[in-house]
Amino acid sequence: MAPEMAEVDTLIRRRLSSQVALINQISHYIVSAGGKRIRPTLVLLFSQALGFDGPERFELAATVEFIHTATLLHDDVVDESALRRGRDTANARFGNAASVLVGDFLYSRAFQMMVSVNRMRVLEVLADATNVIAEGEVLQLMNMHDPDLAVDDYLRVIRFKTAKLFEASARLGALLADAPAAIEAACADYGRALGTAFQLIDDLLDYEGATTALGKNVGDDLREGKPTLPLLAAMARGTPAQRDLVRAAIVNGEIERLPDVIAIVRETGALDATRAVARGEIERAKQCLTVLPDSAHHEALLYLCAQSIERSA
Repeated sequence: MAPEMAEVDTLIRRRLSSQVALINQISHYIVSAGGKRIRPTLVLLFSQALGFDGPERFELAATVEFIHTATLLHDDVVDESALRRGRDTANARFGNAASVLVGDFLYSRAFQMMVSVNRMRVLEVLADATNVIAEGEVLQLMNMHDPDLAVDDYLRVIRFKTAKLFEASARLGALLADAPAAIEAACADYGRALGTAFQLIDDLLDYEGATTALGKNVGDDLREGKPTLPLLAAMARGTPAQRDLVRAAIVNGEIERLPDVIAIVRETGALDATRAVARGEIERAKQCLTVLPDSAHHEALLYLCAQSIERSA
């Protein structure tokens, strides 16, 4: 996929152009930080797996990356994050106001780009996705510092906030190829399951990883009072004393208790439990791929499943 992704990156840089210098500076800063580019990769892989190789696939691949980047800019402001992808967040470098406004610019530029494809269903899918993502952000905000959050409600936030854009990206590939409704739905289901697994592993790595590997500060979720599955599982499996400690850490955002929380998460098997849920989602994603013909792109989608589970960053 390297030549294809190089084409997407070239298009991203061209579409970032603005007459406002600060917009150019901030948008180039965050996009040049790299990232996994999974969402644009899904657009490309599904469209080609289903036989479409027109230039619209690059436009939509860049579009979903712009939407994703806009959400990162807004997320980091809301979460008061200082580190992403191994360097200062845009809000830490340029301030909250500039980050929010440039995030708005990226959202609006993404809508300009999707209009250029001239397909109403594309507009429908991406408009729906951005709306659901916003709902997910608000749901997550409502759940902060709540140690009694139900696992189903936690998973709902993941499916809204993270998995929805994975789902939309996979669906766009099928739409470009004019795939039948059943195949389009299977592609979307793959994206939703992969995105859910991806976020579960992200949440796990906040208690298993290292700052240098993650590219962000370990323990950020605890500092923000996010009741993620590793913590929910630890409370369900732990002793009363362990449960009380984790509850207090969530309620108060006690980052200074991070070593104790990590020890409890590991001792209770909460990391293994979280990874098991992620593996279940990956198995669901693999089953969705049976609707695709055999090809290198099909194999790449299977490989992506394995990488999403085994990654350390």
